[in-house]
Amino acid sequence: MINTGQSFNESDKEKSHLISSALWPVLFVLLLWLIKGFEELSRLSLSEFGLAPKSLSGILGILTYPFLHKDLPHLTSNSIPMLVLGTALFYYYRQSGITIFLQMFFISGFWLWVVGAQGSIHIGASGLVYGLAAFHLATGVFKRNARQMAFAVLVVFLYGSLVWGIFPHLFPNRNISWEGHLMGMIAGVILAWYHRDKGPQHDRYAWEDEEDAPTPLSINDESEHTDSEEQEIDPWASYEAGVEIKEDIKKDNTNLTGNPSLYSMSDSILPKQNL
Repeated sequence: MINTGQSFNESDKEKSHLISSALWPVLFVLLLWLIKGFEELSRLSLSEFGLAPKSLSGILGILTYPFLHKDLPHLTSNSIPMLVLGTALFYYYRQSGITIFLQMFFISGFWLWVVGAQGSIHIGASGLVYGLAAFHLATGVFKRNARQMAFAVLVVFLYGSLVWGIFPHLFPNRNISWEGHLMGMIAGVILAWYHRDKGPQHDRYAWEDEEDAPTPLSINDESEHTDSEEQEIDPWASYEAGVEIKEDIKKDNTNLTGNPSLYSMSDSILPKQNL
């Protein structure tokens, strides 16, 4: 009989966890739209507060550049994957999701500041999108967890074309921050390896447990082992035992005239030596 009450409770817990996992990504994307809305309404551009590589004044852009976007299509293209990939991050990593996100935020931004072309200004959250996509894909490979591998396949299906964003010569007429995309991808893979012991772990299958289990000692093996131990007898000890047996036989059978069965038994134990 199926316990429908328990199944409903588990389903409600999953829905609640999914909603709570989407909280931080929704707030992050909402902040992106509020900033862009302010730019549109005020007719101002905040792009000057983006990240300027190899510039001391531009290093503060590490904190601001993901929140700035060129136009609405640019913002829209980053918002949807940020919601999907960000929600998955907090869904699979309940305790460490915020830590992974912040590490990806600062590491990818700092690396972009180091390797980016001097004199350029980088804006947009696409570096984080690339980092999250690479993180989920690498996690599915490293952990071999069924659910995360399935989500990794979904990431490839939905956002596999992102990989072309790290080849600037494919888009010569567009100012694409390919350095930001590449740094985000590298940061995502490294963080997936660093946090491989957190979140869902590698699924264990029955055949793996059979391989890892110690092989039990069978009764036949035990008897063979015992027989081999019994066969390891000191020859000199056998000789001395045979002498004692022979002497006892002679004492107990002084009145007997040659019992071949007794002497044959003692001869089988005694080695052929000149006494």
